[in-house]
Amino acid sequence: MQTSTIRIGTRGSALALAQAREVRDRLMAAHNLPEDRFAIEIITTSGDRIQDRPLTDAGGKGLFTKEIEEALLESRIDLAVHSSKDMPSFLPDGLALIAFLEREDPRDAFIGRASPTLAGLPQGAIVGTSSLRRQALVRRTRPDLKVVTFRGNVQTRLRKLREGQVDATLLAHAGLKRLRLQSVITELMPLENFPPAPGQGAICVEARGDDAATHDLLEPINHLPTMQALLCERAFLATLDGSCRTPIAGYARIIGDQLRFSGLIVLPDGNECHTIEESGPSTAAEAIGRRAGAAIRAKAGPRFFDLWQ
Repeated sequence: MQTSTIRIGTRGSALALAQAREVRDRLMAAHNLPEDRFAIEIITTSGDRIQDRPLTDAGGKGLFTKEIEEALLESRIDLAVHSSKDMPSFLPDGLALIAFLEREDPRDAFIGRASPTLAGLPQGAIVGTSSLRRQALVRRTRPDLKVVTFRGNVQTRLRKLREGQVDATLLAHAGLKRLRLQSVITELMPLENFPPAPGQGAICVEARGDDAATHDLLEPINHLPTMQALLCERAFLATLDGSCRTPIAGYARIIGDQLRFSGLIVLPDGNECHTIEESGPSTAAEAIGRRAGAAIRAKAGPRFFDLWQ
């Protein structure tokens, strides 16, 4: 085990810091370590700095990890804490996802000002969200609504909602729970017709692939069923070459020693979508995800993916 200060890299938002502290606290408990053995290092990412345009126009979800991963590769930090849904499908050479904390509720939370439910919003109401998946699913469910890009951290989006810039927004239930903001939720979206982003609700920890000491440190806090579910979901995403430009949903559940996966791809305008279900032993999680990705790609046909561009 490491004897020096363990440096944890994270973004500086309230949610990111809550997640970093949760990882720190679990490591303290697992190894009987004092808090002063840990240092939480705040790293500002390109995604944090770019607020004037959609991230799809600036490079995608990797903008939330690039600078943190550079710090890892340069050994300025020992591990990095991320929201799993923010992680690109492919990691830089030399880095790996080592641990996943037990997943929180993966559902999306609807926060309505004009109505407590998505179905109850008046015709032409404005829904703000930065997620292409949520935008597409809202358009598919309620094509009469106006959907706009809505950037900022959780607190910023809630402030914009209170100010009346939009009539409703959607956020991850897990993030609101970690910030103890469940009271703002007016509706929890059902998984059946509003499936989550791959990785939603799970905190992951990234480290250098050859850093055995950090791997040993993280091993006791890794939740194997969550790791297996996320390996499946990330394999599905990678097979589809998923990025911030592509509305993709995927959710894997572990039931006993079996894994059940459901996935969805949808055009940004919500007019066409395809679904897939696959299952198998949880030990074959990545293979199940790849199989689901290949099957849904074949089901949709090449024209569907051309329309994503």
